[in-house]
Amino acid sequence: MKDWILAARLRTLPAAIAPVLLGWSICEQKHTLAAIAALLGAILIQIATNFANDYFDFINGADTEDRIGPTRATQAGLITPKQMKWAFIFTFALTLPIIGYLTIRGGMPIIWIGAASIASGILYTGGPKPLGYMGLGDIFVFVFFGPIAVAGTDYVQSLTWSTNGLVLGAACGLLSTAILVVNNLRDRETDAVVGKNTLAVRFGETFVRVEYSLCFILTLAIIGYFGLQRPWAWIAILALLPGIPLQKSMWTENGRALDPNLGKTAKILVLFSILFSIGWNIPT
Repeated sequence: MKDWILAARLRTLPAAIAPVLLGWSICEQKHTLAAIAALLGAILIQIATNFANDYFDFINGADTEDRIGPTRATQAGLITPKQMKWAFIFTFALTLPIIGYLTIRGGMPIIWIGAASIASGILYTGGPKPLGYMGLGDIFVFVFFGPIAVAGTDYVQSLTWSTNGLVLGAACGLLSTAILVVNNLRDRETDAVVGKNTLAVRFGETFVRVEYSLCFILTLAIIGYFGLQRPWAWIAILALLPGIPLQKSMWTENGRALDPNLGKTAKILVLFSILFSIGWNIPT
């Protein structure tokens, strides 16, 4: 069981949970069952995507004994490629009843979102031209863990699309992208060897360091946008304060020294989602 927990990469789950919490908090017509279904679906898609990444990165030769990051179950021989393949297929299949329920409630948009999420989860590292290997991972993470997840959670409850859901989704997507930036900067040298052309490989260290800083700056601007609507939303700024020392670390360190920044950036995302949710729902 511990090998499957390792493969599930539980520390990545904040990127799945945070947008659902934000989508629930901003919704003016909350629907508990729909929100719970969205949360469960997001977690399953995240875990299935992690299984798929573990499998395809091993098959593609991206995960080797030289990798810097945490142990990957297939590469380490803890789980066979065949087992991992069936694991991601089965976990994606578990989302189908959830997508079915949400489709009954929300109609065709849910089918498109569900199908696109599953396809992207596989094609991120699978297929003839994996998205992550082409430098498109940042866009994928921003869109699916940002506007689609937040506005989608809002939509399945209220059955309407809101500008606030999309804008707040952008903030969530930026912080989720920041997590990926840490990963890509840390693994830049090993990724380059195997032809995994992330933005860090394509454009170099300075580019993604600027990208990391911009993720926080733009999130701050979005907090300001919501603060003009409801003053208590400003408390979400407190979540960004731990990012100040991280900026220095991201500009001065490389390789394995960056690994702690993954968890720290993920905690900022979680704290942001909690503080914003509280602030937005305080009566003014």
